[in-house]
Amino acid sequence: MKAMILAGGLSTRLYPLTKRVPKPLVPVAGEPNAVHVIRYLHSFGVHDIAINVHYLADQIEAKLGDGSAYGVRLHYLREPELLGSAGAVKQMEAFLDDTFAVIGCDDLTDLRLDALVAFHRRREALATIALATAEDVSQYGVVVVDGEGRIVEFQEKPARGTERSKLVNTGVYVFEPAILGRIPAGAFYDFGRNVFPELQREAAPFYGLALNHAYWCDIGTPAEYRRATRDVLSGRVRLLGSARARGVPSDAILGDDVRIEEDVRVGARCRIGDRVRLVGPTVIGDDVVIGNDALIEGSIVWDGVRIGARAHLRESIVGNDYVVPGQARLVEAIVADEPEPAPA
Repeated sequence: MKAMILAGGLSTRLYPLTKRVPKPLVPVAGEPNAVHVIRYLHSFGVHDIAINVHYLADQIEAKLGDGSAYGVRLHYLREPELLGSAGAVKQMEAFLDDTFAVIGCDDLTDLRLDALVAFHRRREALATIALATAEDVSQYGVVVVDGEGRIVEFQEKPARGTERSKLVNTGVYVFEPAILGRIPAGAFYDFGRNVFPELQREAAPFYGLALNHAYWCDIGTPAEYRRATRDVLSGRVRLLGSARARGVPSDAILGDDVRIEEDVRVGARCRIGDRVRLVGPTVIGDDVVIGNDALIEGSIVWDGVRIGARAHLRESIVGNDYVVPGQARLVEAIVADEPEPAPA
């Protein structure tokens, strides 16, 4: 089976982190989430994967290459103008010639894709959505299904207490190629706003499957990004093919009396000064330098960061190559270098 990863968006909800780093390359436990998605698809026998790119496309292609490093073949769609989730898939119509899956580059999940495909085929569905249960559904698209799993209603981000269901749209889909005939060429078209409401109104074979024991998280907001990181470190979700979720590599250089408490992942080639204290859930990226007597608690530090002596980070996210001055205090902060303004 083939699949398509949707990866063209700007991810403005993670600004300023994503002003220099495209959404597919946002790291979760030391590796880009797009890599986790590719390995996830590969684990279910998907070896041919299309991926649309737009924002900072060169970075994405340089990192992911042709996919051979992950056992797959990547087929890039460079979109000069974003045409929405369905509009992107429409452009790969010649490639998607049989039952296919679609997943977002910001989805972190272990849901059974094979079970979703089997359900889709048993129902002879045109489109099937993987559903997850959420306690607070106010930030999601809520889906109501009947006893056979047929989708009968949608609610977009309902206010607390008004939801008709606790099932939410994960953004993981299975389609038949016939779905592409419902998407106009060269126009902005979205699955959630356009395609799915039309299927529901027409009573088309459109289904949802609740995978209640599966893990799913959309890392596209700071809160959910922190949650995903915490869940990976704690082992609540296992990242397929990842070398390790926690621990310190052999090439890291640790000073005297370094204390590592709870769930912590330290990246390659880090240099950690004397009397540094790392308290989980914390991820330290590759090539990070931490000065003496620094304290880092519950934070995510990306690659190449420099943290000065006696700095204190708590519940913060620090973008690539950022310099945290000595004695600085960051509490629930998100900091990153921003691109230089264009010359006038």
